Amino acid sequence: MSIQKEIIKWYKLNKRDLPWRNTTDAYTIWLSEIILQQTRVEQGLPYFNKFLENFPSIQDFAAASEIQVLKLWQGLGYYSRGRNMLFTAKQVIDLHQGVFPVHYNQLIKLKGIGEYTAAAISSFSNNEAKAVLDGNVFRLLARYFGIEEPINSTIGKKIFTELAQTLIIDQKPSLYNQAIMEFGALQCKPKLPLCSTCPLQLDCYALKNNKINLLPVKLKKVKVKERWFNYFVGIKDGRILTNQRNAGDIWQQMFDFPLIETAAKVQEDDSDFMESVKSNFGEQVKISKIVEKKHLLTHQIIYVQFFALENYMINFNQRTEIKSVLLEDFEGLPHPKVISDFINYYVKN
Repeated sequence: MSIQKEIIKWYKLNKRDLPWRNTTDAYTIWLSEIILQQTRVEQGLPYFNKFLENFPSIQDFAAASEIQVLKLWQGLGYYSRGRNMLFTAKQVIDLHQGVFPVHYNQLIKLKGIGEYTAAAISSFSNNEAKAVLDGNVFRLLARYFGIEEPINSTIGKKIFTELAQTLIIDQKPSLYNQAIMEFGALQCKPKLPLCSTCPLQLDCYALKNNKINLLPVKLKKVKVKERWFNYFVGIKDGRILTNQRNAGDIWQQMFDFPLIETAAKVQEDDSDFMESVKSNFGEQVKISKIVEKKHLLTHQIIYVQFFALENYMINFNQRTEIKSVLLEDFEGLPHPKVISDFINYYVKN
C-alpha cells in the first residue's frame, strides 16, 4: 500500500473532530488556519470559536476595529497575524466583492496568506491540488524519505515542495492534506513519535537508520535578543496609567503601562535609573517593586519588572502616549500577555 493510502486509512480511524473540518467555507477555514499558525490546536480552538462567534462572516470581520481584533487575539502572540487578518478581510470586501476566494492564485495575493495557507484554504474549500507544507508535513517527509537537506534552506524548501506536490497527484486534495498534517501532529510527533504503532514503520528511513531525533534538519535560529522592561503602575481614584505602544516594535498599538527600557536589570536605588524615573514622573515620585517576570518571544527574551508609583506627576500634554483611564475601561483594551497576566493577578485581586 502506498504512503498516501496508509496515511488516509490511519486518518479515517484517528482524526480529531475539529469544527473547521466540517465545512468547505473558505472564510471559516481561513480563520482556523491563521489562528493555528505557531499555535497548538488545544490553545487555538477557544480563539477560533471566539472569532467565529464575534465575526460570523467576512463582512463582520471587515467592519471590526483593530482594538476589537487585538482584544480577541490577546494571549495568542504574533499579533501581526491579527492585524493582517483585518487588512485581509477589508481586501476581500474591496477586491472580491465580499466573497472569500477559493483559488490558490487569488489567495496568495492576500496579506498574511503565504504558500502554506493558500494551499490549505484552496484544497480544503475547493479541492485544488495544492500540497500543504507545515511543520508536521516537513517532519514526516524528512523522516520517511530520509531527506537531510535543511527544511528552512532554499534548496530544502524546493526539494520538499516538489516531493509534496508529487504525492498529492491522484489524491482527493482536501482529504489527503488533512490526513498528512494530522498524521504528523499525532503519530509522527516531534518528540517521542509513536513509531511502534506507525503504519509506515517498515519503510521509514529514519526508523531503520536510527535518525528519528536527527530529522528534520533545520538551520540554526537567529540569535535571541535580550531586553529589560521596567513598567510603572500608577493607580489613583479608580484610574490607571496606560501607554499605547508605537508601531515598529513588539506589541505595536497594544496597551501596556508607562515604561523605561534599560540595558540591563536595575534596582530601585540605582541613581541613574532613579534620575530617569524622576524626569518622567516628577521629583517627588516614589517607586516600589511589585514583581518581576520573564517573558519569552520567538527572537526576544523580555525581562520585566513592575514598579508601583506613588506621588507621581505627568505632563499629559507632553507625554501624549500616556493616558489615565478608568480601571474597568483599561481591562477592555488589548494588552500583551505579560500585562494581562499582571492585571488579573495583581490589579483585579
